[in-house]
Amino acid sequence: MTRHRALTYIHIAAVLFGLTGVFGELIQASAAVITLGRAVFAVISLGLFARMRRRPLLGALTPAQLFVLVIAGALLAAHWVTFFISVKVGGIAIATLGFASFPAFITLFEGLIFRERVRLAEWLLLGLVTAGLVLVTPSFDLADQGTIGLAWGLLSGLTFALLALSNRRSASGMDPMQVACWQNLVVALVMLPFAVGQLPALPAMDWFWLALLGVFCTGLSHFLFVSSLTRLNARSAGLVIALEPVYAIAFAWILFSQQPTVRMMAGAALIVAAIVWSGLRKTPAPLPESEPGKQS
Repeated sequence: MTRHRALTYIHIAAVLFGLTGVFGELIQASAAVITLGRAVFAVISLGLFARMRRRPLLGALTPAQLFVLVIAGALLAAHWVTFFISVKVGGIAIATLGFASFPAFITLFEGLIFRERVRLAEWLLLGLVTAGLVLVTPSFDLADQGTIGLAWGLLSGLTFALLALSNRRSASGMDPMQVACWQNLVVALVMLPFAVGQLPALPAMDWFWLALLGVFCTGLSHFLFVSSLTRLNARSAGLVIALEPVYAIAFAWILFSQQPTVRMMAGAALIVAAIVWSGLRKTPAPLPESEPGKQS
């Protein structure tokens, strides 16, 4: 693969990630149903892509690896559910920017839980994200729908940070597509009891949107992301993926007339700058492969 093709793949993946919130807005079903449907279609598409690449998904896994995948899958389910609730309550831009706070949570967890030394630059990064979130917050009234939506978005970012740290410390050495497939399978199993009763009433159009979400914004985006890493380093890929909030806000503006305020755009600029700065400072650890770059 040429570098030009790899860059094309990673930019398409970033656009597909940015579309995730759009499907969350289009689908009328609950966040639990969206998460279940996304996971099911993702498992199917990832299986097909793995077959195309001749990469085994059912290779031998140790009990310890299976345990890690189950925990990571549960975290991924929590991440998706909270993200889609945020979309439903606060809108696409608010949800995506709340989720984009995950680098700040990673910094906090590394320092407070894992007792890793947090350098001054990382605290500055945390401050940059915090300032961005203050600007993005519609109001500081918990009765405000936008503020509640942002709170769900922040919870989505928090669970994604835990997922990233889990994969970073425990999933190394495992095949990325195998990890993604198993994690999505766990997501489907976790969400089934909460969503199965709602499936009979699901409109046909929602099934169509769910299929697009699972196949393109999860399966295909993951395939493109992993493929691009055969030619790009993780730093270059991470910097492109940092554009996801930009794409998400643009899609929300164009498709749903969710025009961002000047204050929100300023906050978004600070958050994206923090993500880019984080990528420039050091090569980031591999992201959870079920949501490359974020599987918002």
